[in-house]
Amino acid sequence: MNIRYILYLCSRIFFVLAILMVLPILVSLVCEDGCVWAFLIPALVLCVLGILSGIQKPAKGTLFAKEGFAVVTIVWIVFAVFGAVPFMISGVIPRFADAFFETVSGFTTTGSTVLADVESLPRSILFWRQFTNWIGGMGVLAFALAILPLDAVNKAKGGQAAGSDVYIIRAESPGPMFGKLVPKLRFNVQILYIIYAILTVLEILLLLIGGMDLFDAVCHSFSSAGTGGFSTRNISIGAYDSAYIDTVIGIFILLFGVNFNIFYFLLTKNFLGILKSDELRWYLIIVASAVLMITFDIRAIYGDFFISLRYAFFQVASIITTTGFSSVDFNLWSSFSKGILVLLMFIGACASSTGGGLKVSRIIILVKTAVKEIRYYLNPREIRAIRCDGSHVPHSVVTGVSAYFAVYMLIFAGSTILLSLFEHGQSLETCFTAVAACLNNIGPGLDGVGPMENFGFMKDISKYLLSFDMLLGRLELFPILALFSKAAWRH
Repeated sequence: MNIRYILYLCSRIFFVLAILMVLPILVSLVCEDGCVWAFLIPALVLCVLGILSGIQKPAKGTLFAKEGFAVVTIVWIVFAVFGAVPFMISGVIPRFADAFFETVSGFTTTGSTVLADVESLPRSILFWRQFTNWIGGMGVLAFALAILPLDAVNKAKGGQAAGSDVYIIRAESPGPMFGKLVPKLRFNVQILYIIYAILTVLEILLLLIGGMDLFDAVCHSFSSAGTGGFSTRNISIGAYDSAYIDTVIGIFILLFGVNFNIFYFLLTKNFLGILKSDELRWYLIIVASAVLMITFDIRAIYGDFFISLRYAFFQVASIITTTGFSSVDFNLWSSFSKGILVLLMFIGACASSTGGGLKVSRIIILVKTAVKEIRYYLNPREIRAIRCDGSHVPHSVVTGVSAYFAVYMLIFAGSTILLSLFEHGQSLETCFTAVAACLNNIGPGLDGVGPMENFGFMKDISKYLLSFDMLLGRLELFPILALFSKAAWRH
C-alpha cells in the first residue's frame, strides 16, 4: 500500500471540499443568517490539512486498485466529517452522531434525516444540505477529477502503465461494469458533468415556471439531480400540492436514474445504442408496471383515477431512482402498494446514473443467470451465453454480480438484526425498511421511518450503523470491504 501517495492524492481533494464551501458562505452573506464562520472554519482547516498532507510530493510509482479503494474511502469519510461541522457550529445539529448521519445521508444521496423541522433552518445551512446531494450524485471524486487531474499516468517497472484516477473512478462508479465514452477518463467525466449540469439548470427553469421560488427551485433541483431527496419543506414535495411540480420533478428524477451513457448516445445521434439498451427497456417497463398496479390499488383512497396516477407516478419515480421525495404519506397505502415500493427500493436505478439500489443491470444479469441455470438442469448439454445490450456478458462480470448480490444480502441481513437489537421495541417493518432505505440510498422507509417521520429517535450506535450502510451502498460495497483485508495493507 503506497501510503504517501494516497495522502498526497487525498490532500488535493481536500482543497476541493474547501472550495465547495465557498458557495454556502456566499449564500450566508447574501441572506445574512450569521453562519459564515460555520463554513469558513472547516474550509480553513481543510486547506491546512491539504497543505500538510501534500507538502512533499512522493516519487511516482504504480498505484493499484487497493490504493484507489483507500483514496475513495478516506475522502468520503473526511467529506462526511468536515461536512458535518457547519451543522454543529451553527447549532442546527449540535451532536456529532446526528450531524455525521445527516451529512453522510447528503453526500451518499440517501436523503434520510434526523431533522423534524427543516423549514426553520438558516438558508445557508439548507443550501449546504441540498448541495451535498448534488455533489454526491455524480461522486465527490468524479467532481474532483472533472476540475483537476488527480494524477498523470505513472510508469511502472517493466514499462506497464497504471493511472491512479482510473482506479479511483472505478471504485466510485455505480454498476457492474466500468466503461468510458471517450479514451481520456478526465474528458469522460467532464462530458458526464456537462450533461448533469444542463439537466439541473433545465429543471430549475421549469420549476420557476411552475411558481416555485428561486431558492427552492435550485435546492430541489440539486436533490433531484443527485437523486438525494432532501427538501426545504417539512413534508417534502407534498407541501406544494401541485400536479405540475410533481410531474416535472417526477420526470427529471426518472431521467437522472437513466444510465448517463444514454444521454451521450442521444447527443451523438447514436440511436442504435439507445435501442439496444436492455437496461433502459427493463427500467421503463418496471416503472410503467409499478405505476399502473399502484394506481388501481390506491384509486379507492383518492377516488379519482388521475389523482391516483399522479401520486403513483411520483412515488414510483422517487423510490426506484432512490430519490426519496414524497408527495403524499405512502405509509397509509395498502400492503400491496407498499410491498411494490419496497421491491423498487431493492431494484434501484440504472448503472452509471445518480441512483442507488442494486441497479437494473444487475437485476437483468441475475434473472438471466437464473434462467440459464434452469435451462441447464433441463438440458445439461445446452450451452447458452448471457447477453445484454446485444453483446456477450463476460463470465467475470456474471460472477462479480453474483458475488455482489451474496455480500449485499449478508450485509442487509446482518444490519437488520443489529438494528433490531439496538432499537429494541421498534417494529420489524421499521428496522427492515430503515436498513433498506440506507443501504440502497433511498431515504424514507415505512412505519417509524416513513415519509413523514425521521431517524432522530434512534440511538447513536444505530445512526453510525446506518451511516456505514449508506457509505457501503453508495460505494458499491467492495471498495470499503476490501480495506478490511490484510492483503490490502501489504506492500
